[in-house]
Amino acid sequence: MKKRIITAVLAALLCLSGCSGAGTSSGTDSQTVDSQTVDSQTVDSDDSSTVSSDDKQSENETSTEESSEAPTESTDTTVRIDYELDPSKPTIALTFDDGPNTTTTAEILDLLEKYQVRASFFLIGSNLNDETAKVVKRAYDLGCDIENHSMTHSYMDKMTAEEIADEINTLNGKIYDITGEAPKFFRPPYIAVNNVMYDTIDMTFISGLGCNDWDDKVTTDRRVLVIQRRAKDGLIFLLHDAEGNSQTVEALDEAIPYLLEQGFQFATISELFELKGVEVSGDDTNIYTDLGEQ
Repeated sequence: MKKRIITAVLAALLCLSGCSGAGTSSGTDSQTVDSQTVDSQTVDSDDSSTVSSDDKQSENETSTEESSEAPTESTDTTVRIDYELDPSKPTIALTFDDGPNTTTTAEILDLLEKYQVRASFFLIGSNLNDETAKVVKRAYDLGCDIENHSMTHSYMDKMTAEEIADEINTLNGKIYDITGEAPKFFRPPYIAVNNVMYDTIDMTFISGLGCNDWDDKVTTDRRVLVIQRRAKDGLIFLLHDAEGNSQTVEALDEAIPYLLEQGFQFATISELFELKGVEVSGDDTNIYTDLGEQ
């Protein structure tokens, strides 16, 4: 009887000892899991002080692998505004001076995409920087012409031949670096020209019909009226995409769909010259506004 009691007591003691050991082990595992969870959260919050050197090495290797596998192709989603010009339809060219910038120029590009029409931009070289160059590249990729409006927008008829050449060649080089294509057309600042400029600049000179949209006092309605009423086959419109010129953006948002409804089509400056059979030549001493009269 005593043996049975002793045996039972010993069994009970062994059971208690085993259960206590199991409980202790379970508690340790729970703490380990909690610690790993905290470490994971710490890593996510970029606090490396609690990450072991092995963890750091593993993390760095993973980061290197992910970096090496990252796509290298361009993420640019610009799609060319593509359409065929019809020689039988009245054709006009919208041209813009005094850009580029990241505001008004970009807003005009948004409108061109919205209505699927192409245009031409005459740049001032001093406005070019890393950010505005991206806007120029977007315009070019959309199918727009990128042309020359001088480096500094100064009165070039007051300059020497060397100064004129520097104004033109410096900007042509910058445009080529962005687009891979050299400009063929030049719009003189203030439309001020002389024989020295014609002799020095090996490009076709462009003027255009404007609506004084560089002046804030000219209302949006007035700009719309001029564009709509003066539009005619072969005409070059001279507008401005200077920073903050929101009234011209608003005017175009009304005028472009109206002209499309009236049967007009929009061409770049180079497309208009080709469509009208006018030769592009650096020896030409004309300054063009209306190719319909050529």
